Amino acid sequence: MSDHVYLSKDGRLKLEGELKKLKFEDRPKIIAEIKRAMELGDLSENAEYHAAKEAQGHLERKIAELEDKLSRVRSVDIDKIPNDKVYLFSRVLVKDLRNGEEINFMIAPPDEADVDNDVISVKSPIGSSLLGKGVGDVVQIQVPAGTLNYEILRLSRD
Repeated sequence: MSDHVYLSKDGRLKLEGELKKLKFEDRPKIIAEIKRAMELGDLSENAEYHAAKEAQGHLERKIAELEDKLSRVRSVDIDKIPNDKVYLFSRVLVKDLRNGEEINFMIAPPDEADVDNDVISVKSPIGSSLLGKGVGDVVQIQVPAGTLNYEILRLSRD
C-alpha cells in the first residue's frame, strides 16, 4: 500500500467527478467504438479496432490509478489548520529580497497544484522550503534557475 494522499474536500470531489466521468461517459464511448470496429470485419488488420483497444487500455489504467488514489485519500479540514506557520493549504505572501516583488500563493498537495492560479505543490522546491516557517522568516530556496531569498510577510487560510 502506498502513502496517504492529502486533499481538501474540493480536491476529493474533483477526483471523484473525474472518476465518474471516466467510468460512466468515456468507458461506454470506447466500448461502443470497439463494437463498431469489430463489425468492420478482420480484426488482425483493423486499425480502428486496435486504436480503440489501445484507448481502452489507457482509460482503464487511468480509472485504476484514480480508484487507488481515492482509496488512500485523507481529507484535510482547512479550517482546522493553524495559521502560525506554513502548512499544507496555507496562503503565503512572500517578498522576493532580490527585487522587492511581493508574491502570493497557496501551498497545496501535488494533485491540487495549479500554477496558473498561484497554487503551488508542497513538493516543489518553494513549497517544501516554506513548510514550517513563520512570518518574518527569511528562506533561501534552491530552484533550477538559481537561489531565491524570500521573506514571509503574511500567512492566511483564505
